[in-house]
Amino acid sequence: MSLKRYFEKIKEKDEYRAKDIYRNRVCYLFLAPYAIVFLLFYVAPVIISLFLSFTYFNVLEPPRFIGLRNYINLLLADDVFLISMKNTFIMAAITGPIGYVMAFLFAWFINELPRYIRAFVTLVFYAPSISGSVFLIWLLIFSGDAYGYVNAILMNLGILDSPVLWLTDPKYMMPVILIVILWMSLGAGFLAFLAGLSTIDPSLYEAGLVDGISNRWQELWYITLPNMKGMLMFGAVMAITQAFGVADVTVQLAGFPSTDYAVHTVVNHLVDYGSTRFEMGYASAIATILFFTMIVLNAVIQKLLSRVGT
Repeated sequence: MSLKRYFEKIKEKDEYRAKDIYRNRVCYLFLAPYAIVFLLFYVAPVIISLFLSFTYFNVLEPPRFIGLRNYINLLLADDVFLISMKNTFIMAAITGPIGYVMAFLFAWFINELPRYIRAFVTLVFYAPSISGSVFLIWLLIFSGDAYGYVNAILMNLGILDSPVLWLTDPKYMMPVILIVILWMSLGAGFLAFLAGLSTIDPSLYEAGLVDGISNRWQELWYITLPNMKGMLMFGAVMAITQAFGVADVTVQLAGFPSTDYAVHTVVNHLVDYGSTRFEMGYASAIATILFFTMIVLNAVIQKLLSRVGT
């Protein structure tokens, strides 16, 4: 193919694309409000944050370009950031997969219930993720005095001689936070799984029975999971986002900062520099590292989910 013909084909494609856009202009007009909001409040902040990560910006003065100094300080000189990365990865490695599997299994079991019972049980399971007073309950359960439920029960059983400071002793803080995060993990991913399960055509299970599927686990692997890969991917994205976005739980239960930074997370570190110290360039570098870490993990999860049911 000659170079002239090559450019002619590109020109033809551009003309066809322009005509196609004009022909569907009403559709694009309806999409415009969401597209504008998405660009302004999602894409633009990411780009601005990426730019600010290479600057020194304290809000009061114009940003000053400093190259990779923020990233070098983060990775080589900021011990608290390294602690927060370790804590975040521990929380994500434990609560992410377990919460994801729990959300799917609970959705799978609940989907088998009668309609009205299913609606009630769904509300019961989903309520903790949207309740604003949930931390008060856990503060009472793990209170560090003799009136805390856990301490009271263990002391009455003779297991403890004195109350344990569950939320201030670094030895116990991480297990307690993990328990609370897992309890709150049935959020949007759980609802997505439930919605995906309810849309699967029942005739597929009948066809599978004819083809030799003999138990529920084979139904799950060969029919259920392949027919809800989109929901599985959405649930994985939400699980990763939730696992790496832990911040409120640690602040409400363990304080800010927590004792010896025992449950200090990357988002806590980001809030510290962005909202307390107003070092926006440094905070943007933290956000950028977190952002690209989540992108890489999402790509890995997508690769793994593509093999489901194959």
